[in-house]
Amino acid sequence: MDQGGAPPVFSASAELDGDHLRVVVTGEVDMATADTMLSTALREPADRVTLDLRAVTFFDSAAIHALVRLAQRFPAGLTVLPSRQVTRVLEISGLAEQNWLRRD
Repeated sequence: MDQGGAPPVFSASAELDGDHLRVVVTGEVDMATADTMLSTALREPADRVTLDLRAVTFFDSAAIHALVRLAQRFPAGLTVLPSRQVTRVLEISGLAEQNWLRRD
């Protein structure tokens, strides 16, 4: 049944600046898109990764798994900028106190 709205749009783009990779993710990160988010963040060689999730509208367990894998890959070089929805999911999952999470 048509709900009259456009389907949520997912995108993940990356920009490398020296050894710092900035990945901007928008839309829904779920089992269909989490691997794309992860592969985008791992595509370029970098020492530091900023994962900008401020425009993410949905974040599920597959997205959490991808995020944990990034945190393992970049133990001292990951920064995550969450949306309100991502923050809530990380709070529920017990990951809200991780040192890579920034709530500015």
